[in-house]
Amino acid sequence: MAEVRRRDLIALLGGGAASWPLVAHGQQPAMPVIGVIGGFSPLPSRITAFRQGLNETGYIEGQSVAIEYRWAEGRYDLMPDLVADLLRRRVTVIATPGTALGALAAKAATAAIPIVFAVGEDPVKIGLVASLARPGGNLTGVNFLNTELTAKQLGLVRELIPGATRVAVLVNAANITAETTLREVEAAAKVMGLRIQVFKASTSREINAAFVSLGSERPDALFVGGDGLFNARRTQLVNLASRHALPATYAERIFPEIGGLMSYGADITDAFRQVGVYAGRIFKGAKPADLPVVQASKFELVINAETARLLSLEVPPTLLARADEVIE
Repeated sequence: MAEVRRRDLIALLGGGAASWPLVAHGQQPAMPVIGVIGGFSPLPSRITAFRQGLNETGYIEGQSVAIEYRWAEGRYDLMPDLVADLLRRRVTVIATPGTALGALAAKAATAAIPIVFAVGEDPVKIGLVASLARPGGNLTGVNFLNTELTAKQLGLVRELIPGATRVAVLVNAANITAETTLREVEAAAKVMGLRIQVFKASTSREINAAFVSLGSERPDALFVGGDGLFNARRTQLVNLASRHALPATYAERIFPEIGGLMSYGADITDAFRQVGVYAGRIFKGAKPADLPVVQASKFELVINAETARLLSLEVPPTLLARADEVIE
């Protein structure tokens, strides 16, 4: 009987140990888990950049880190539920690239789990961190300065269309960026002597309705505020602007890449990479409070020259010379 038990024990140790949970003393702990929350599912290139940032710190998805993805797909009211779901799954870090509402929901839900954000708003003004240099608390991340670039974007519109006097502004009222964007646009427009007309859209149907009004009003140009909904509906926006022959400027290069006229803004792909880098550093023991908020330093001016020709616009040579990319 003793010999049978010895054989059973040897068989168990040899054949079944690989399936044991990692609880024995001295074994490696389970890999860390990062929960990612977004307002909309992002471009694949941005997820690749996020993984690249993790790789730069020594973490590879599926080998040394697990990633749980959650996308609200425009249902910003779902953010608290998505955060709660990740907390139940005991994630090690929460990342909220591209969604200030996701970062705010995560902050409201936990003061213990580190949170890494990437937002276009000033993270101090919206209450995410105490300061850029010393965030304090459990949050840090990247500020890609969408709202701070508003005056620059409007100036580019004026440079491209010198005779413009009326500019329409499209914002998503459901996003906390809308109020700041409008405030910045109105201040810049006053300096430039431009008249602003505001249009708001929080759904695909409301985007269509806004363009019906835009078609009647016939502004000289359209300024589209940076927003996750607009990114997700970029084909709709570009097609409608083309149908109404409206010169439109955007915050991200993903618009001129598919036929939009012009964009100026931070390199959002690089912001996703930086979120991955910070998540990896936190896995290695860094505290969010000690990681200063990174401010975007790479900005892109992209002009679609073919669209300009279709709109009978002559792009000034000085503007073409400053463009990071001209799409023919």
